[in-house]
Amino acid sequence: MEKNNPELEDNGVMSGNRFFAVTVLNIIITAAEFIGGIFSGSLALISDAFHNLGDSISIVFSYVANKISLRPQNARNTYGYKRADIIAAFLNAIALILICGFLIIEAVKRLSSPSHINGELMLIVAMIGLIANFVSAFLLHGGVKANLNMRATYLHILSDALSSLAIIFGGVLIQLFNWTFIDPVVTILVAIYIGIESWPIIRQTGSILMESAPPINYNEIRRDLEKIDGVVGVHHAHAWLIDEHNVVFSVHVNLEDMMLSDVQPIYSKINKVLKSKYHFCHVTIQAETTRGKGEGIIFNRGKDI
Repeated sequence: MEKNNPELEDNGVMSGNRFFAVTVLNIIITAAEFIGGIFSGSLALISDAFHNLGDSISIVFSYVANKISLRPQNARNTYGYKRADIIAAFLNAIALILICGFLIIEAVKRLSSPSHINGELMLIVAMIGLIANFVSAFLLHGGVKANLNMRATYLHILSDALSSLAIIFGGVLIQLFNWTFIDPVVTILVAIYIGIESWPIIRQTGSILMESAPPINYNEIRRDLEKIDGVVGVHHAHAWLIDEHNVVFSVHVNLEDMMLSDVQPIYSKINKVLKSKYHFCHVTIQAETTRGKGEGIIFNRGKDI
């Protein structure tokens, strides 16, 4: 991340002033949509208010978690605090899925027993929400590449803007044709869209929290390492994601019988390959002579980790 980006602090965190501005905007939108939804009778507005409330919480979580993630490594957290971002993104996406389920249930109930809706008020509130969401998206845009948590928050803001567009469309139809059934239909569509948008975040953050590895060609790694003079075998590799950017890797290598002082240059070559070609942020190498030679690079005997 370039440090001359005025939207970012020197440590790569989105500016606190921008986060504060976006949070205030979302709180205003949330309050306006809750009040507008109650007085207009629009479930679509109330559903979008819940979505905006989730986004407001997400923005605060994103900023706090991002700050925590930059704490240095210590004896308690030897890999640092980068998972704070991942946990915040995971919890936020789970909350949105639950809210979507609730809104769909309420919308189905509303379809079976339609109620009067003030289309004009619904339209006005949705237009206010649309403008505020576009302003929020503009304020957050500079940090979308920083990490998964901030990108998730930015996407939620954009989805809010699309939700507002859908509500505006529904409000126009209610005004013109008095089609009150449009309101719960829009609610269901918005909820489904939010759910679809949230699922990839749950899948990716859940995978990281489960210590998953990114797509890696282990056989290619083995071939590359065995090309290094002195390396006669590679086995028992483990890779796991700390966050969406940082991958930790450990591997056992069989070396020719040699002095320990001769091993260090080989370690340096292995490190160079694994970090420059495969972009692992931290590498641990265990050298052996014959132990494990010929075993698979991914080896599982039921208890080995």
